[in-house]
Amino acid sequence: MVDQTAVAVKIKQQEKKENSSGVANRRKLSIISPIALLLFWEVLVRTGLLDSRFFPAPSTVLITLGQMAKSGLLFSDLGVSLYRIFGGFLLGAIPGLIIGLTMGIFPIVKIIMDPVVAATYPIPKLAIMPLIMILFGLTEFEKMVVIALGTFFIVLINTCAGVINLDKIYMDVAKNYGASKKDYYMTVALPGALPMIFTGLKLGMGMALLLIVAAEMNGAASGIGYRIWESYSIFNIPEMYVSFVIMAILGYAFTVVLDEIERRVIPWKNE
Repeated sequence: MVDQTAVAVKIKQQEKKENSSGVANRRKLSIISPIALLLFWEVLVRTGLLDSRFFPAPSTVLITLGQMAKSGLLFSDLGVSLYRIFGGFLLGAIPGLIIGLTMGIFPIVKIIMDPVVAATYPIPKLAIMPLIMILFGLTEFEKMVVIALGTFFIVLINTCAGVINLDKIYMDVAKNYGASKKDYYMTVALPGALPMIFTGLKLGMGMALLLIVAAEMNGAASGIGYRIWESYSIFNIPEMYVSFVIMAILGYAFTVVLDEIERRVIPWKNE
């Protein structure tokens, strides 16, 4: 019995070691692959196979980034855009979460809301920007509303789907124990739908990053999106690429943060 236990422990340790090694290798590959792509890009530009007017070398973009950071322009744009992104994200995600839970719990609400969501979700958010500007003017709130509209539907649809896909037995058990409406929300629907909710939040944050460029196209004097349009208009291509890089870094950073929060909030998902 002792020998069998010792063997089982050794096997488990070996599996753990192999898993750790696999994770380390994947992390190395995730770092090496973008570096290799940038080096390849640099070589293509320096050999003249890529037109540096439209595809500046990564080294040129890096120098421009340093200059923008030194002047304070980069951090000023970043701060303004982050304020608008988080404001719009919360403005859309919170109502989307609440309404999505309600639609998933109460069939009558879903029947009423489904046609409205189906009709309004496909409307391009950029198409209604003129209406939003008429209603709210060229203000900070107007830019947040543009982002909120894109985030709202994604979070709502994923949250509703997460609740609907819950096993019916959970609702029956809660009902048999006399659960209140609040209990349905907090102890049944919300925890059960968390995996889909986080999927919606990640997609919603991605949509927020996409829409910030459009939101800062009109009536803005700073921001990452504004810098893209301003650089394009004066043909300052390296500066435009710096803005692309910052957007890419933000997208990756937000995904990592949400993944970490998801891992801590719903540890049973990975198990």
